[in-house]
Amino acid sequence: MSRIEEIMLTSPVIPVIVIDDIAQAVPLANALVRGGLKVLEVTLRTEQGLAAIALIKEQVPEAIVGAGTVISPEDVAASVAAGAEFLVSPGSTGELVDAALAAAVPILPGVATPSEAMALLAKGIKYMKFFPAQAAGGVPMLKSIAGPLPQLKFCPTGGITEANAPEFLALPNVLCVGGTWMLDKNQIAAKDWSAIEGKARAAAQL
Repeated sequence: MSRIEEIMLTSPVIPVIVIDDIAQAVPLANALVRGGLKVLEVTLRTEQGLAAIALIKEQVPEAIVGAGTVISPEDVAASVAAGAEFLVSPGSTGELVDAALAAAVPILPGVATPSEAMALLAKGIKYMKFFPAQAAGGVPMLKSIAGPLPQLKFCPTGGITEANAPEFLALPNVLCVGGTWMLDKNQIAAKDWSAIEGKARAAAQL
């Protein structure tokens, strides 16, 4: 089993985390891990992203921490330096994928079409993020892709909710989904980590 497949099979849902306040990174990660969501995607959408990855990696050893919104070779290098164990991108370019392969770090590159998926397959990549999942056709699109490209496995992200996640997870070419519904901003602001843990536990049982 490849490392990226192992990561994707660790839990059914990967929380997609945006850190605005670095002080929230470790307690949030702890709450998610206690709830059973050990694979965490910390996005580089804020200036706190890389620091949050490094902190979680250091202080929450049970977590498998990845970097999300990786869009350039520079992002690859910075994420690996921060300790990211895997990378997630919203789309893919040759330069980005080559940088990840050269760094020998698992990557889930984003695709929305069969042509994009085939371009990655030509580089030996079989595990991909399907994004934006709902806008790009959702479950029907993934069912259609499974016919001609049965060797591909996906982590759909974008528009995934607690309600529709089971439908995606039931597909044979879906190993996990990415989502944010367990990351209630009000609960995070209030430091209600037990509530976050509860939502994570429900997600981990999907």
